[in-house]
Amino acid sequence: MTTTRPDTKTALARLLTEIEHRNPAQPEFHQAAREVLETLAPVLAARPEYAEPGLVERLVEPERQVVFRVPWQDDRGRVHVNRGFRVEFNSALGPYKGGLRFHPSVNLGVIKFLGFEQIFKNALTGLGIGGGKGGSDFDPRGRSDAEVMRFCQSFMTELYRHIGEHTDVPAGDIGVGGREIGYLFGQYRRITNRWEAGVLTGKGAGWGGSLIRPEATGYGNVLFAAAMLRERGEDLEGQTTVVSGSGNVAIYTIEKLIALGANPVTCSDSSGYVVDEKGIDVDLLKQVKEVERGRVDTYAERRGASARFVPGGRVWEVPADVALPSATQNELDAQDAAALVRNGVKAVSEGANMPATPDAVHLLQQAGVAFGPGKAANAGGVAVSALEMAQNHARTSWPAARVEDELAAIMTSIHTTCHETATRYGTPGDYVTGANIAGFERVADAMLAQGVI
Repeated sequence: MTTTRPDTKTALARLLTEIEHRNPAQPEFHQAAREVLETLAPVLAARPEYAEPGLVERLVEPERQVVFRVPWQDDRGRVHVNRGFRVEFNSALGPYKGGLRFHPSVNLGVIKFLGFEQIFKNALTGLGIGGGKGGSDFDPRGRSDAEVMRFCQSFMTELYRHIGEHTDVPAGDIGVGGREIGYLFGQYRRITNRWEAGVLTGKGAGWGGSLIRPEATGYGNVLFAAAMLRERGEDLEGQTTVVSGSGNVAIYTIEKLIALGANPVTCSDSSGYVVDEKGIDVDLLKQVKEVERGRVDTYAERRGASARFVPGGRVWEVPADVALPSATQNELDAQDAAALVRNGVKAVSEGANMPATPDAVHLLQQAGVAFGPGKAANAGGVAVSALEMAQNHARTSWPAARVEDELAAIMTSIHTTCHETATRYGTPGDYVTGANIAGFERVADAMLAQGVI
């Protein structure tokens, strides 16, 4: 085990204070930076060259931050003005890569937290992609297709200046699915007069998208959870699981859990959660959420006696062997973690970005629960996005089986890397430390090689 020099910890603490001072009122970014920096002292002590050129100081400062106005008209002719963001955080390993989020909660701090996480997540895939993120405080819920189209066209009219297949490649995230990606791509093509398929990922399979991309984040998270259980001599088959959310990530998490023999019994949205004693009917959930854009109480009504809707409840109060938070940041707090531990949870794997609070993570780790951090566990989405980029460059399309095999290999590699790195630095079983250090080392080596830029 590496002995950490006191001055290393002091320098990191001083940097955290500076980050909070320079980025006021951005608690999510502060949280993400703290979670990473608090694990880096051992690697900085072991490899002092990382501390010499102000490398960590450059890593926590985005290379570029773009904020812009997005005016658009609703169906009644009323003009609305939203705010758009793109934070291009680090391109040492390749073009910036990260999704676009359309949600009222979006602000610069949220986008910076997501972009910072993306640096390490993308590095862990082993693929040539840097870290970035973007979005808007626009809410697509309740809006017509025509209104969403007009917003996306206005958004891309500014964003197109900053992206490109060799520069920055956005994808989807919360509030940005196939419909939104289609409108965004159409406007990019209209403005630039280029069929540049690699500029956006998450496209339709018939016009440059990759098979398995919609499923990738959820599938990958389940594969990571399964790998953590195997490390402990267990298997997912027969395990009762709780999943939060009912969007893309949650739906395909549930689908993969069922395929591997587990029993997912919950889903949720902002109105509350459903617990289904027979296990979630994924086809019914897809119909309600993806086709009808309805709420989970509708699922419960149609499912019958086995399902009940709990308005405003916390999905984590349902007893389970494995928990997969798949909704949004900070959705699982210390009280929720305590409930999971009391009910005998064995593993928690993050499908969303930073869904567990720091106190919750600490409590779960102290209780001996296998904990998979989002930057490792949910990297399957961006991994298949990078595979989509590869298909676009070759003007080809891979069969679903090949993409799924590639995804499985990448998730296995990420688990192995995190596990071995944690052991190498004296914290066996700590996937948070393993993910942070492994991602950091890959990015840091590239930054050192490329000079102070």
